[in-house]
Amino acid sequence: MLDIADNLNSVRARIRNVEQRYGRAAGSVELLAVSKTKPASMVQEAINAGQTEFGENYVQEAVEKINALAQTALQWHFIGPIQSNKTRLLAENFSWVQSVGRLKIAQRLSDQRPAALPALNICLQVNISDEASKSGLKPDELASTVESVVKLPRIVLRGLMAIPAKHSEFEKQRQPFKLMRECLQDLNRQFDLQMDTLSMGMSSDLEAAIAEGATIVRVGTDVFGAREYKV
Repeated sequence: MLDIADNLNSVRARIRNVEQRYGRAAGSVELLAVSKTKPASMVQEAINAGQTEFGENYVQEAVEKINALAQTALQWHFIGPIQSNKTRLLAENFSWVQSVGRLKIAQRLSDQRPAALPALNICLQVNISDEASKSGLKPDELASTVESVVKLPRIVLRGLMAIPAKHSEFEKQRQPFKLMRECLQDLNRQFDLQMDTLSMGMSSDLEAAIAEGATIVRVGTDVFGAREYKV
């Protein structure tokens, strides 16, 4: 039987061990529990086990869960592909949008963020492995995009997010994460920013991501079990 509390404790312990191994400060890496395709009842089990940060990929499904669990103080992160006609729902319901891959999307999120809410935290998604199947900006597109995004009023650019190509070898896993860290450092230096977020690493490669500076790792299956897709 699936025990979400036990799963969360195991993943947290894994993160803490990797922090220690690579000289990261204890607690410097945050676990984002990816709850896509999972019902609100399972998210509630995770909440009962102390989890407050959740990642979702599908807008409508996510909004239903956000509304169902509105009595609990949670941080909801959108991490999936973004359609222009869904930006209002994102701007009105989420604390974070990590998968911003176009300036147009950032502009819409800024325009549509309700004034009564705090500024929306965003990350720019980087296609760090230059895969045709992946969304995101190329590294050489980041500077011009950042220059425009930081001027938008209702959003706060917190950092970068990526989903690199899969590798089974640890050192090959580290390479794109190293590039991500260098991109963030270069942008902070170039624009005199203090971006503090590198969202990178999942169940299969979080050790390599943490070794290279990840501040958020996104874990779904190891917390909630295999994903359930509608046929």
